[in-house]
Amino acid sequence: MAMTKADIVEALYEKVGFSKKEAADLVEMVFDTIKGTLAQGQKIKISGFGNFVVREKRPRVGRNPQTGESIEISARRVLTFRPSQVLRAEVNASLEGKPVQPDSFHHGKKDDDDDGDDE
Repeated sequence: MAMTKADIVEALYEKVGFSKKEAADLVEMVFDTIKGTLAQGQKIKISGFGNFVVREKRPRVGRNPQTGESIEISARRVLTFRPSQVLRAEVNASLEGKPVQPDSFHHGKKDDDDDGDDE
C-alpha cells in the first residue's frame, strides 16, 4: 500500500497537533516549493533523506521496435532521486526485521547524501 498526500496530512494532524486544514496547507506549501525549485532546474538536498536532481537529456535517435523505423527522441529533463545513506540504512534495517525508528535519523553536522559536497 502506498502512502498518499492525505496520509501525510493525517500524520501531521495527529503528531503535531495542527488542524487538518493547517496540515493540508503546510503539505501543499512544501510540495509547491519542491515543485517550483525543480521546475527551475535546481537541486533539492534534504539532509538525512536524499537529493532530488533534474538532469538534462539530449535529443537522440531511437528505433520503433515493431517497425525498425528510426525516430528522434526529443531533448527532455528527467528527475532523479538519490537516497542518503541514512535513509538507505533505515530501509534496509526494515528488511532485516529490525524496527524502523523515525527518531533514529541523526541531525548531526555531517552531510551524508552521497553527492560529495558537505553542505
